[in-house]
Amino acid sequence: MDILYYLFLIFCFLAVVLLLEGGYLAWHAHRGPEAKRIQERLQAVSAGWGDAETGLMKQRLLSNSPALERFLLQIPRIHSLDRLLQQSGMSLMVTHFLGYTAMTALGGMACAALLGLPFAVTLLCGATGSVLPLFFTLSAKRKRLEKIERQLPEVIDLMARALKAGHAFSGALQMASTDGPEPAADEFRLTFDEINFGVSVQDALMNLATRVPITDLRYFVIAVLIQRESGGNLAELLDKISGLIRARLTLLGKIRVLSAEGRLSAWILSCLPFATALMINLVNPGFLTVLWTDPIGVMMVGTALGMMVIGIFVMSRIIKIRV
Repeated sequence: MDILYYLFLIFCFLAVVLLLEGGYLAWHAHRGPEAKRIQERLQAVSAGWGDAETGLMKQRLLSNSPALERFLLQIPRIHSLDRLLQQSGMSLMVTHFLGYTAMTALGGMACAALLGLPFAVTLLCGATGSVLPLFFTLSAKRKRLEKIERQLPEVIDLMARALKAGHAFSGALQMASTDGPEPAADEFRLTFDEINFGVSVQDALMNLATRVPITDLRYFVIAVLIQRESGGNLAELLDKISGLIRARLTLLGKIRVLSAEGRLSAWILSCLPFATALMINLVNPGFLTVLWTDPIGVMMVGTALGMMVIGIFVMSRIIKIRV
């Protein structure tokens, strides 16, 4: 009797352990880090494709809700926003971005209402708040593209060395995706996955140029496509392209150093009126109320803001030098 009792306890213990292990394996297979990484890569691959003929997979999801997904697909150019989120490197869906936009807009309007500002100013604060997520997304996209641009010569040199060692172009892409720096390696990894999924090399490279709108990368894509049509030494061509990109980045760095004073002056002149108005409002809260209570004051504020926008645009064009 005692032996059967202990055997029963042992078998119950093993059953519970196996049940927990099975549940963990099932969760890990569908919701684990590896499954999420594969799903993100598959969704990212489909996000860059421009037409349905080359797409072997479903498009990147805009929402987890099927009904909301169908509604978003009816909005014109919604995939442009999805591509912007993909280029920024943020793991956000379109619904998440729209939710953050709505929350920041309501937050801006709530802050203006708590301060007792007029209705027009409240609407302006709401509009300003709604632009903040887009501003941060564009900033993240710009930083990511700049990082990829700096890493591009290293990745191209890695591909050139692989070609000199006797690897095929697909093998060179694989080496760039595994041994290259992130996030450039991630983009080349997506291109390599597309080729493995059956997409032609030309379409995969064009999708790469679409996902990463960098001029130097487009030169690389065009050079590779021309070489595949006309022939030639691709390794030598990639060496020349990487050298050209390095020289251009060196010249661009020198120009940024020389134009640093102009950029600092632009920031100071743009922020000075708002900082001055904030300090005056803190010292004497009622001194600036005439600017939004009197019609002439509102006209003066609108004229000043319009002139500031024109000045900021002119200064940005002066200090922005294309190389």
